Amino acid sequence: MLQTTKRPDSPVSIIGAGIAGAWQALLFAQAGHAVTLHERGDATMTDATSHWAGGMLAPYCEAEVAEPIISRLGQRSLDIWRRELPDTPFNGSLVVAHPRERNDFERFARMTEEHRRLDAAGLAELEPSLEGRFRDALFFPNEGHVEPRRVLPKLHERIKAAGGTIKFDSDVTAQDLQGQGGIVIDCRGLGARDEQPELRGVKGEMILIETSEVQLARPVRLIHPRWPLYVIPREDNLFMLGATSIEAEDTGVSVRSALELLGAAYAVHPAFGEARIVEFGSGLRPAFPDNLPRIGVRGGQISVNGLYRHGFLIAPALAELTLNYVERGQIDNEVMQCL
Repeated sequence: MLQTTKRPDSPVSIIGAGIAGAWQALLFAQAGHAVTLHERGDATMTDATSHWAGGMLAPYCEAEVAEPIISRLGQRSLDIWRRELPDTPFNGSLVVAHPRERNDFERFARMTEEHRRLDAAGLAELEPSLEGRFRDALFFPNEGHVEPRRVLPKLHERIKAAGGTIKFDSDVTAQDLQGQGGIVIDCRGLGARDEQPELRGVKGEMILIETSEVQLARPVRLIHPRWPLYVIPREDNLFMLGATSIEAEDTGVSVRSALELLGAAYAVHPAFGEARIVEFGSGLRPAFPDNLPRIGVRGGQISVNGLYRHGFLIAPALAELTLNYVERGQIDNEVMQCL
């Protein structure tokens, strides 16, 4: 078992500076631990799964398909996002559907909570660009979203401001660091399959487009028979279209996925048909067979993995659970396992 009495100077080495590792490093550094965050890539983080994420903070919408634990962790994470990054946009999110998906829309409404139904006029008042596009919508006012490529550097800066050290181009394993004493937290995602072979990669594809013809203040999720497709506003007239979930570990975006993502945008607003395509890309989300996150404890090593498609949503709460275990011995039986 780990030493669970807080020592402010106890070293903590964290592997992986993506969203999981960054939140671990931030909370441990703020608690007074001597934190070193190792990242095998460079500071641009272009090879990280987080680089291709949507950044939606939508625990209530996710309740339609995710296990209750995701909603619980996600709702707690919203509080931590607000506390640590108070400029995080919490403008809510919208769910819309065309008439042919009406049954699925009503099912979504029944399976989720903390929303209110808007009629066409209410939707137009909230998002003027969508006036006349849909007869109603579900509005989830407590949800938010972040832009991963902007918020991850902010987290890294906050880690350093809290006294932590970040080492890029540092390709290490837990075994490499265990001889240095202290605690090692492995947040390598799929890179941890040398110790967790049950991990698999689930490909999530995205397209980045640019247009000034549409203005949105919040993500818009379009009901789809196979995937939750959404349009996420970003700065500088950019919109992210995502996200597929494909049981494959290749990279790139397939023609079929591109057509569906672009078609979804066009279905939300025809002006997206004239948008400029800026980027195609995909990331491999680390997932266990049950698609649930896991904090594993083995001696002086902790692993945090299996965040699947919920990384930005649940990473803060997972970091809080890890810190509570190390400092107070608290165990969350739904998430933590002794290996």
